[in-house]
Amino acid sequence: MQETDLAAVHRFLARRAFYPLLLCTALCFALLATRFYFSGEQRYRFLVWNLFLAWVPYWCSLAAVYIRRVRPARTGLHLTLIGGAWLVMFPNAPYIFTDFIHVIQHPTSRWWFDVGLISSYALTGCFLGVVSLRIMHDLVRPWAGEIAGWMFVVLTAGLSGFGIYLGRFGRFNSWDILLRPRTLLSDVIGRAGNPLAHPRTLGVTVMFAGLVLVTYVMFRCNSAGNLADES
Repeated sequence: MQETDLAAVHRFLARRAFYPLLLCTALCFALLATRFYFSGEQRYRFLVWNLFLAWVPYWCSLAAVYIRRVRPARTGLHLTLIGGAWLVMFPNAPYIFTDFIHVIQHPTSRWWFDVGLISSYALTGCFLGVVSLRIMHDLVRPWAGEIAGWMFVVLTAGLSGFGIYLGRFGRFNSWDILLRPRTLLSDVIGRAGNPLAHPRTLGVTVMFAGLVLVTYVMFRCNSAGNLADES
């Protein structure tokens, strides 16, 4: 790869918060390695997998920008596929907040460190989700308009909250949409069709949807530029 190509990749990633997100991830790994070393156990190793899943929607959003940039005349199907994958995987980003349940269920004398450890992963996942949502919002808004763009954000936040419920309490994974579609669809229809009959489902959905939405609005109002442009 030529130097100019590397510079272009650097600018592409720098404009989309890649390096701060990488720094957050490095901190997560350092804290987990510290816990492994001093405790002699690997209780929270699942956080690595959860954080990997949180990175997936971010990479999907970058792929969407890249496809629009490289193949602007034939983006419809490709962007639909990438957008669908992004939407399915997006709840994995804020989902890590629910991992605090492990501190509650298995408290230790070093609970304060475990809270900080999970907080680092949860915040990094949240940052990944917010940045990827910003990128996708910047893709949708010029095509659909300002109002439809914000409706897309609200819908994504709502589906994310519901996805978090399905992951934590229903024990579904994002890929179950392919592996167990009937079981997943049956559960979704049963709960979405009569939300008042499932107060926990409604509560978790609304709470995390609000968290995602408010965090995104805060991020959006305090940052400038369009993350989906071609510069």
